Amino acid sequence: MSDKLDRRKKYTRMMLKESLISLLTNQSISKITVKEICARADINRSTFYTHYHDQYDLLAKIEEEIIADLNNYLSSYNFTGEQESIQMTEKLIEYITSKKEIFQVLLNDHVDLTFEKRVMDVARQFLIKNWEEMVSFGYEQSEYLSTFVVSGAINVIKEWIEKDMDQSPKEMAEMINNFTNKGLSFLSN
Repeated sequence: MSDKLDRRKKYTRMMLKESLISLLTNQSISKITVKEICARADINRSTFYTHYHDQYDLLAKIEEEIIADLNNYLSSYNFTGEQESIQMTEKLIEYITSKKEIFQVLLNDHVDLTFEKRVMDVARQFLIKNWEEMVSFGYEQSEYLSTFVVSGAINVIKEWIEKDMDQSPKEMAEMINNFTNKGLSFLSN
């Protein structure tokens, strides 16, 4: 009996998450109501409130799941050196590609920048760890450099998503790493 309840809970949560993601494609979180989410999911509001406090709580849970999943995904690889840096970027982009619809919504203008900042923090931590093994400069410099690199990469990725992912993850990873490692000098090659 409890297995059936667990499946029902998972299904309900999945439907509510999909409804919110769908609504976020056209409007900001502040304009979305619990009533709209429930109507789209075909779930009553009392059921919604047994799982979430409000639409912001539901959004936070979606973001937390994605960040935890992203962390686990990137942690399953060991990245060191420049080649591995390209691989880490490629793995990050592959992950985003695998969850295209969610990232299109969570990185758009209808959602606040909290999710984008959290994705940047995950990527920054992996970069800093990678650089500690390669480069001999301080943690503070690593923090600034990682912020510079990751914020540029995130904005390139956002534009790539807006262009309906017109390049492969590998091509994007190579481009981002060329920008990062060679700056404008790579254009003259």
